[in-house]
Amino acid sequence: MVKTKEWFIINGHIYTGENQIPNGYIHIVDGKIAEMGPMESAPSHMENYFDAAGQRIVPGFIDVHIHGVGGADTMDATDEAYQTMASFLPQEGTTSFLATTATQSIEAIERALAGVAHYREENEQIGVAEMLGVHLEGPFLNPSKAGAQHPSFIQDPNIELFEKWRGLSDDCIKLVTLAPERENGYAFIEYLAQNGIIASIGHSDATYDEVKEAIAKGLSHATHLYNAMRPLHHRDPGVVGAALLHRELTAELIADGIHVHPMMLEHAIQSKGVDRIVLITDSMRAKCLKSGTYDLGGQEVFVEDNKATLGDGTLAGSVLRMKDAVKLISNETSFSLEDAIQFTSVNPAKELGIFNRKGSLAVGKDADVVVLDSQFDVQLTFCRGEVAYSRKGVKS
Repeated sequence: MVKTKEWFIINGHIYTGENQIPNGYIHIVDGKIAEMGPMESAPSHMENYFDAAGQRIVPGFIDVHIHGVGGADTMDATDEAYQTMASFLPQEGTTSFLATTATQSIEAIERALAGVAHYREENEQIGVAEMLGVHLEGPFLNPSKAGAQHPSFIQDPNIELFEKWRGLSDDCIKLVTLAPERENGYAFIEYLAQNGIIASIGHSDATYDEVKEAIAKGLSHATHLYNAMRPLHHRDPGVVGAALLHRELTAELIADGIHVHPMMLEHAIQSKGVDRIVLITDSMRAKCLKSGTYDLGGQEVFVEDNKATLGDGTLAGSVLRMKDAVKLISNETSFSLEDAIQFTSVNPAKELGIFNRKGSLAVGKDADVVVLDSQFDVQLTFCRGEVAYSRKGVKS
């Protein structure tokens, strides 16, 4: 007989994503949340437990836009790289993610897609962050807004090529960043929407009217709002203006204090509402490593003082940890930790169609649980009911 895997997290301030339990407990059994409530209703006997000692217990974070961490990158296309990413992410409270590609050669993209499919089928583990699928960032972009994407490999949207990629990935491409103003852009968006794949505008020089047309075709997401897109101008609303005005679009934000000023984060959230914002890291392989020179999408990236740039100074992803994005939102805007949980857990889960099992703390859902101290440092992370990271050790 297989022994039941059972844990308790006790004496914590629980933020479920829908309400709060000021002093509560969570009972985890075989990877799921079995019960939760105030401490006065907790069982009297617990074998395996972690005493949160008044700290915050929150749902695991979901990062829908991350290229790499810990020296590994999605484009490495190896099980080892994906295991590294999945193992590092719980340290920052991220319990699931979309492995994000970069604009490289067709052959390199296809290796990455096939590599993700192999990893998910053959080697993915339970006690690490779950790879939910792929965010395909490019190559269907506008070269005038390439940012850190390699301009040599940018091309027009191609449904026939993308269908091949769906097959190589075992149909795990969940989100696609594209520039709708490119030839075939509107038809490609319609195709994505019809197949349940999130179409996102990014690296785009579209006009406001072009974005409106794309929304009518099924566009529903905006990649790293403000960055690498036609900016807001009072005579030309551009991509930013359209994203802020149209609730049909969920907007990504990089809350590192580098990509977007905190008051522009404030502006975006006030404009969109707390239910239409998703925090991302857009991090590259240098995250959790020291300053130095690294690779992103075949280009040299220089990392210093928590800032990643190309040689010409163009921002090249980030080294942001999700816990620090939550901290910035909570400390430098008018929005609360409860709001930040919407941006990092609830909203991405709903957008990906997985809120029935992730994104909040509720009985029956995956036990993706994070304990944060008063400084927003991660003390403990459970991924699907297994301890994936523990700063001080779990008592048993």
